[in-house]
Formats: sequence, structure tokens, C-alpha cells
Amino acid sequence: MFSGRVEATPNNEAFRYPDDHGDWVSLSWRRTRDIVWEIAAGLLALGLQPEERVAIASNTRIEWVLMDLATNCAGGATTTVYPNTQGEEFAHIITHSDSHFFVAENPEQLAKLRELVGAEQLRAAILLDGSDEDAYSLDALREKGRAHLAENPRAVEDAVAATRPDSLATLIYTSGTTGLPKGVELLHSNWTYEGVAVDQLEIIGPDSLQYFWLPLSHVFGKAVMMIQLQIGFASVVDGRLEQIVPGLGETHPSFMCGAPRIFEKVRNAVKAKTATGVKAKIARWAFAVGRESRPYRLEGKPLPFAMGIAYKIADKLVFSSLKEKMGGNIEFFISGSAKLSEQVQEWFYSAGIVVVEGYGSTETSAVASVNVPSTPRFGTVGPALPGSEFRIAEDGEVLLKGPGVMRGYHKDPEQTAEVLDADGWFHTGDIGELDADGYLRITDRKKDLMKTSGGKYVAPQKVEGALAANIPYVSQAVAVGDGRKYISALLTLDPAAVENWATRHGKEGMSYAEVTQLPEMRESIDRFLRRANAKLERWETVKKYAILDHELTVEQGGVTANMKLRRSAIAKDYADLVDSMYEVED
Repeated sequence: MFSGRVEATPNNEAFRYPDDHGDWVSLSWRRTRDIVWEIAAGLLALGLQPEERVAIASNTRIEWVLMDLATNCAGGATTTVYPNTQGEEFAHIITHSDSHFFVAENPEQLAKLRELVGAEQLRAAILLDGSDEDAYSLDALREKGRAHLAENPRAVEDAVAATRPDSLATLIYTSGTTGLPKGVELLHSNWTYEGVAVDQLEIIGPDSLQYFWLPLSHVFGKAVMMIQLQIGFASVVDGRLEQIVPGLGETHPSFMCGAPRIFEKVRNAVKAKTATGVKAKIARWAFAVGRESRPYRLEGKPLPFAMGIAYKIADKLVFSSLKEKMGGNIEFFISGSAKLSEQVQEWFYSAGIVVVEGYGSTETSAVASVNVPSTPRFGTVGPALPGSEFRIAEDGEVLLKGPGVMRGYHKDPEQTAEVLDADGWFHTGDIGELDADGYLRITDRKKDLMKTSGGKYVAPQKVEGALAANIPYVSQAVAVGDGRKYISALLTLDPAAVENWATRHGKEGMSYAEVTQLPEMRESIDRFLRRANAKLERWETVKKYAILDHELTVEQGGVTANMKLRRSAIAKDYADLVDSMYEVED
């Protein structure tokens, strides 16, 4: 697929990335192939064998992309490692995957490897930044590759030719919310299917420009890379989260994929900046006009004359500045990896910005379904990709069958059999429903459901989504209350939002921990909580909450490497705090 893309559009832009000075550098497909071939040949010269694993521990950057493509073109398989993975989990991924080659972003990652795994398992280490006498720099690896190609000009072509559709391409360890992560085996055929199936939807064209910040350690990022090979669009590659908004403004992309938290943070930041004064009144009016216009625009109908005039004014006064901050050229966003709040979707759509939701998991090569931006159905994750199908089991669980489903869990046939049945259906663990047109709506996660003492079942994701969508300061929300009379929540607040609040309320100079515990902060949150509760059923509403004076982190065990909540760990670590919210219970 990569070779075909280079042959079809050799001179087109493939990637754009920031250099050490912050200037944007462009790579054509032909130039990308030249670099990839050198790295692949270097790996072959170091002894890489078919399907042998190369572990990459790095943030998203152009070198990650090149190393991954080179590993696959050399016949090897990439093991992805979140750079923030620590301790036992880090050691487990490297050892359980039998990764004999290790790519470290910096000396810190290399030191972690030596401390937790040791050097005896490794055949070679490659260091992207910095230097180490026992590791190859990327330049040194490429130099080794050039020498190997001089002696064996067809070395990489032969490795590509020997790779089969059922050859292992990627080993991704799911950041399980309990226990050690499981290694998901994804084949070359999984990735080529993803590319072809999404191409058939015709939602992205070859002339599109993507802003690509997704963690390449996550399956969503890898899938988008493979979709790019099929369609041929260009990608701006910059994994620095703090640079997303400036990067959008500088590169003017036409689409971006992201996790719900990114869109929630953008919405909350805009709402926080227009919380008071004349700007607030204008913004409220503009979004009211946007809400009224949604049914017409969703159905492709012209707006009534007066509404059309009002929407143009709202766009000029409010919506246009929001679009400009995102580069001014965005056609749509795609949200994946977790449930997106319907409120957030509708807010963006009111402003003329389409955010569509897709669905999938590591075990399904990321994209199992996605909404088409021209005809989005808010609250759904779209129909199954062409060539795949959904089915709802008797207990409501979503089942999927198709070419994107994994081969199985690495070295774990028993757990594989638990989720892949004899007929090839993957049991997702999600609860959902299909409408008459095959659009899927995810309602719950089987194992996460809470049950109140009154017998009512509550999906924590729904509660948490309502809190994040309606309380501008919230960074993380954890619903608690399994077996209790009512639902409560643990909240963490966004540092930037806290700083803005402190400035507006004359609390400059106070620390994050101090501001989050102020009675005035609780008063602010109380007002927004009433709005959040209005979006929930009576038995789902949050009666009490506690604000943590710190965010939940990977290091403390509160979230996984890809930022999913570890509910059981949080419940255990904050048991006393949770109990304090129920002290008056009989």
C-alpha cells in the first residue's frame, strides 16, 4: 500500500512537520519512501526477522511515522508503547511482546528500558533525541541502511514481497482499566481493509490536509496513518498537545481527528472566555440562532429568510472567529476513542463546525463505524464500515464481524476465545442499539454499569459526559455511587480554566490546589451542575461532588496511558472521600 501510494503520487506532499526551529518542513511521498527504505534496510542489517517486534516509546512526531513504516516494510511488526507508561506495565509490554529492538524518543525512555527490562533482551536500541554510546542515532541507522542497500539493492523490496496479508503488522497493548494490558495482534490485512473501507465512504479526498496529533501509540493514530496511504492526503504531524491551536492556525488543515476531551476543552475555553459582559450576551444570542438553524441544516433545507440573515450576523460576530482559530479551513472533525457528548456535537454544529463520531477499539483496528460529515446523526457512531456488520446480542451487547477484527490476543488463546466466538463475531463489551438504517448508538459499557440501592442502573460515562459538557472548569469527572442511594462525583479542574477563573475573581497568585478548594469555586460549579443534571434522568443526577486538588495521572494510577479512567483504582484510592459524601445515609 505504501509503495503503491509512492508510485501513484510521488511528488505530492505526504507529511509536514516542525523542525528544531519551529519551521514547517515538507516531505513528498518519494522523499518519504527514500528515508523509509534507508531505515528499513538499517533494521535488516541489524538482523530484524519477519514479524519480529520493534518497540517504539515516543510521542507522536515524524520520526515515529517513518520508523513504523520502515518496520513494516522490513517485514517486522511494531509494538507501540505510550511514553508515559511506567513500571510493571512498561516491563510487561516489552518482555511479553518479545521486542528485540527498542526505539526511544529520548535518554529518559532508554534509561527506563534499562532499569525495568535490562539489556539482555535487546538486539539494538535506537535513540531519536540525544546520544548514547550503546544506542544508534536515527542518522546512524540510516547510514547503516544505505550501506546495506549498496550491497543488497533489493533488500527492502524483497522484504515487502515476502510480507503476506496475514503477516503481523502491529502489536498494540490495550491499556486495560484492570490488570496488565493484553497485546492485540493486528495484521497487514487489518490495516489495508481500514484504508479501503474508509476510502469508499468518500469523506476524505486526496487533496485534503490533516492535522495529525493523535498518539501513534494508540490504535486510532495508526489507523489514520493507514487510511492516508490509501487515499493519499497530506498530514501535518505534530504531537505536542499545547501546539494544537497554534498549529491549526499556521497550517490551515481541512480535517482533524481527536478524542472527545479535545473538543470539550475547546468548547469550555470558549464558554469561559465569554462568561460575562457584552460578549456573553452576543455569544448566547449567536448560539441560540445556531440551535434554531440546526434542524434545517441537518436536513439540507434552506433557512427561513429572517433566520438566514440572523445566522449570517451570528457567524460574522462569533462563529467566524472560532473557525479562524482552527485555521479557517476546517471541513470537519472526527471524534473517536471514547464517547462524545451529543451536547458538544450540537454546540459545534450550531457554530457551523461539524464534529462526527466514530466507533471502534484496538481489537477492531480502531474504526468499525463512522458518521458521514455531510449527513451526521448526532448521538450515533454511524453505520458499520463497508464489509463489516453489527449485531445486537440478546443482552444488548454490540457484536462486530468484519476484516478489521484482530487475529487475537498475543499468547493468550483463552482470553481471545472469550471475546471472539466460533462464528467470528467480536464481543465488544459495549451495550448499544441499531436504528432502522443501521446507525449504532452506544448506550453503556457492560462492566461499568452502576446500580443504585434503589435498583436503578446508571451508565457512568453518560453522567461524566454531562458533567464535562456543562461545567466549563471540569477536566476529569468520575461518577461514583455503585450500591448507594444516589450518584456522586469526583471532579478535577482544568488548570487553564482555574487560572482564568482566579484572574476574574481576584485570586491571582493562589495555587491550583488552593483555588480548587475555594467556596467561591464551588458556587460557580454549583450553578453549572444544575444545568448538567437537567440533561440526566432523575436517578442519574449528581447529588454531591468533591473537587480534587490535583488531576488524575498515569503515575498515580488514576488513568491508563491513553487517559481512560481506572475506576476500581480510583474508588479504592479515594474511598474515604467517597464515603464522606454518603455519611448521612441510613
